[in-house]
Amino acid sequence: MEQNQQNGQDIADSQAASAEARVRLMNELKSSIDAAEGWLQQGDESDGAGAASSTSDSAARQQFNATLQTARTDLQQLQQSLKARSRSVARSTDAYIHDNPWKSVGIGAAVGLAVGLLISRK
Repeated sequence: MEQNQQNGQDIADSQAASAEARVRLMNELKSSIDAAEGWLQQGDESDGAGAASSTSDSAARQQFNATLQTARTDLQQLQQSLKARSRSVARSTDAYIHDNPWKSVGIGAAVGLAVGLLISRK
């Protein structure tokens, strides 16, 4: 029984770490996209003040802008996918708890006991 509880805890820990990594990745990607858009706007403003930009610069800017738009769209799709998956996991957890209420209570008590033991050691 302890082995099953440990496996369940290991799975929960890895899922939490994975979720945290995804959130961190999404935040970093958002930050990178925002920074790149800022650089693109700054470049547009500085070009407006000086000489006209060449056609190759203009084409590169358009391609860069298109790439940014694609990245932003992909990020939005990733966020929607993660939300849908989170909802699915929540529904599955809820169904498991309703189907196995005493197991759930036992697992909760075991986790609470383990946390209490770890805290009391400090």
